[in-house]
Amino acid sequence: MDKEDLKILAQNLANPQGEKGIETGEMMNATNIGMTLESIKMLAIEDNEYILEIGHGNAGHLKSILNKACNVKYTGIDISETIHNEARKLNEPFKDKANFVLYEGEKLPFGDKVFDKIFTVNTVYFWQNPVEYLNEIYRVLKDTGIFVLTFGQRDFMEKLPFTQFDFNLYNNDEMEETVSKSYFKRMKISEREEKVKSKTGDETITRLYTILTIKK
Repeated sequence: MDKEDLKILAQNLANPQGEKGIETGEMMNATNIGMTLESIKMLAIEDNEYILEIGHGNAGHLKSILNKACNVKYTGIDISETIHNEARKLNEPFKDKANFVLYEGEKLPFGDKVFDKIFTVNTVYFWQNPVEYLNEIYRVLKDTGIFVLTFGQRDFMEKLPFTQFDFNLYNNDEMEETVSKSYFKRMKISEREEKVKSKTGDETITRLYTILTIKK
């Protein structure tokens, strides 16, 4: 891929738009599914809980969340109108248990202490004000809740050609320091490694990523 193609890919990873955005959403679901399922596992979802996912993509994994326990409710939130519409269409069978919200990316449009569990995968690179955004997550999370934040480690992400375009990358120490500046007080770090297909071609790469399990 040339520089312009990489730039377009980076833009669609941050905010998928149009037909290219739909394709990117399908690709993201396929390449991120391992990270997503591991993150869902770390939530330890129980009966009657209300789950928020930030940056849901096409939400091809929604069934995996709803099947974790009885009477689980889900809200997915995203900044991309393209991906918002795609997720609603793909998950029409679950509309009585799940809804999708389009928002502007800074303030979470929910009341205080609404959600039992919150998670996000591969979105932190695009947060404009990370500490303020973490405090928004803190606000909408119940006092006994769990927030799972999953991201590719800096050393791995820097090797990907598209991350030169508007990605803010973190190693574990940098992310831990960022979280510690927010209202959150407790976190556990888990590292993972997986073989995945590259977003830029057919080659297989070894991805190093981190799951932060964060509590008040």
